[in-house]
Amino acid sequence: MTQYQGSEKQVASGDRFAFGANWSRFLKTLNDDRILQAETSLKEMLETQDLTGRSFLDIGSGSGLSSLAARRLGARVHSFDYDPQSVACTKELKRRYFPDDELWRIELGSILDDRYVSSLGKWDIVYSWGVLHHTGDLWKAMEHAVSLVDKGGSVFIAIYNDQGYLSSRWARLKYLYNKKPWTRPILLAYGLVHFWGRTFLKEFIALRPFETWKAHYKNRGMSAWHDLVDWMGGWPYEVATPDAVFHFCRDRGFTLRRLVTRQGIGNNEFVFVRNA
Repeated sequence: MTQYQGSEKQVASGDRFAFGANWSRFLKTLNDDRILQAETSLKEMLETQDLTGRSFLDIGSGSGLSSLAARRLGARVHSFDYDPQSVACTKELKRRYFPDDELWRIELGSILDDRYVSSLGKWDIVYSWGVLHHTGDLWKAMEHAVSLVDKGGSVFIAIYNDQGYLSSRWARLKYLYNKKPWTRPILLAYGLVHFWGRTFLKEFIALRPFETWKAHYKNRGMSAWHDLVDWMGGWPYEVATPDAVFHFCRDRGFTLRRLVTRQGIGNNEFVFVRNA
């Protein structure tokens, strides 16, 4: 059994969240507005309006939405994911929007696989949003990711913020979510109240029910519900401080170009440029 075929076994044993299954359900909500928001996020963070002539490597493509956005902006795209269902989601988006396109390649692969990574070559833009901390070996995944950036190229990554004790607490809940399936409705209800309860209450009082929930798609084209499921279940789970990520990349010849940090949970976003 290859490590990729073992993905389903890990999900069945509770050692891994079913990321691809969640993304499959997300695709049912995908529309033009969500795609445009994904494009906008890429353009803002990469500080460009056009990726024509540039190569884009999507590590852990998930739903395939970011790969689709990059391709629509003109990039030559290579998408890969460890989860077969995520690969299927990405292929479905290619089928819908870029059938038979030779400039978009999609594969099953792991960023932890030394042989696979060495086969990928160098890229103008290496992208991995909210993925590397779910591999089970964050810093090896980071090492491989930055090694794929060409000189003068960029790496755009998003890594869960390290909150110390609170992060450890979330790790226990995520572990429980995957190991004890009967707890999932309870934990999802807890997450819904924890993250959205106060907002829901304020908006009901203001006679604007679910306003923020409905507008969540403006966050990279994502879905509030599927993001909640991803957060509650996302396992394996690791975190890093912005300082740790900064020093890791700086020590490997990168300069920080853009940074978006979170005070609480969520992903800190980084764009580093490899020194020429």
